[in-house]
Amino acid sequence: MEFENLLILIKTVSDSELTDFAYEENGTSIHLKKKKETVVVAGNQPDVPIAGLAAAQAAASPATVNAETVQAASSEPEGMIVKSPLVGTFYAAPSEDADPFVSVGDQVKKGQTLAIVEAMKLMNEIESDFDGKVAEIYVQNGQAVEYGQPLFRIV
Repeated sequence: MEFENLLILIKTVSDSELTDFAYEENGTSIHLKKKKETVVVAGNQPDVPIAGLAAAQAAASPATVNAETVQAASSEPEGMIVKSPLVGTFYAAPSEDADPFVSVGDQVKKGQTLAIVEAMKLMNEIESDFDGKVAEIYVQNGQAVEYGQPLFRIV
């Protein structure tokens, strides 16, 4: 197979909904595989990939799926989660001797600074994406945090 045709084949498979493609010609075989995108439902629903939910519904009876969904939803804490946008060190206050930006029970507005995450000697302010009250703070001052790790729960 010519190189240009191979590039066209790769692009065609990438643009299509195919997730797996195999081709063989004159003793040469090509196997292309594409990762599926995972779509996550946000909000008060449990974080279940849409494709996974459809498969679960097809495999289980409706009563079983509904019971599992209700059980998962009831174990999910209410409110919105503020997650770390980067890997770094969490700081609850602007300096060691200062009061924390927020405490549990404080009212916050969208855009208000909740904490700082230091990454590569840069101080990144973590702002609230929501109006509400701080219900939980999941990390301690000086603790290392990962990308996407929950920091605060706001109700």
